[in-house]
Amino acid sequence: MKIHPSAVVSDGAVIAEDVEIGPFSLIGPDVAIGAGTVVQSHVVLEGAVRLGEKNIIGHGSIIGGPPQDLGFKPETKSSVTLGDGNVIREHCTIHRGTTEGSSTTIGDRNFLMAGVHMGHNCRIANDVIIANNCLLAGYVEIADRAFIGGGTTFHQNMKVGRLVMAQGSSAFGKDIPPFLLAAERNFVFGMNVLGMRRAGFTGAERDEIKRAFKLLYRSGLNTRQALEQAAATDFGPLGREFFEFVANAKKRGILPYRYAGEDGEA
Repeated sequence: MKIHPSAVVSDGAVIAEDVEIGPFSLIGPDVAIGAGTVVQSHVVLEGAVRLGEKNIIGHGSIIGGPPQDLGFKPETKSSVTLGDGNVIREHCTIHRGTTEGSSTTIGDRNFLMAGVHMGHNCRIANDVIIANNCLLAGYVEIADRAFIGGGTTFHQNMKVGRLVMAQGSSAFGKDIPPFLLAAERNFVFGMNVLGMRRAGFTGAERDEIKRAFKLLYRSGLNTRQALEQAAATDFGPLGREFFEFVANAKKRGILPYRYAGEDGEA
């Protein structure tokens, strides 16, 4: 264990043998840090924080702080949980859950660039990239392999589907279905073709998503009608994933489409 003399590690913290903790960092008594993790300088880990293995926590980040919720009671027992292999860069803030027993969670191999804020009860899946200075309000969910451009903001309770690419400096208040490109203020512009290719999707799989995209956004049907038509159509797993997401977007609704190119490609 390599702990700088100026760091403060509270009694009760559970620290694996090979963890590194940098200068002037503060580790609270309810923190657990897994093997191979590096905590850089001026980091604050407070409350019930669980870090898995081989995470990097950048200079000045604060994880486990109380949520920015006027109704939050300080005695509430809530937490932050990170999986393995995450990189949290400088000055990120990740708040713990706002209700008893709840958690803000980050899966594995995610990359949060400098200045990202994650509000209470957010859920980030795996292999997600969130660029600098993005703001996630409470209860935002982001699925596997999404890419979020810098300076983008997300309204509370919204969901971002798998392999979504969101343009930087955008703002979203509705759910973004999987495999799509999203930008500006609450619009999708087409499919994330590059992201699907990088993920190893075959031409046939991309064509299936294109069929689903056209049915939802370019058929002239409203969302309810498109869902009814999709239920009667022989879609494979990716098409079903797409429409299951749409069907479950009841709280916020889904982003509308703005035309940007042929066949749903931008």
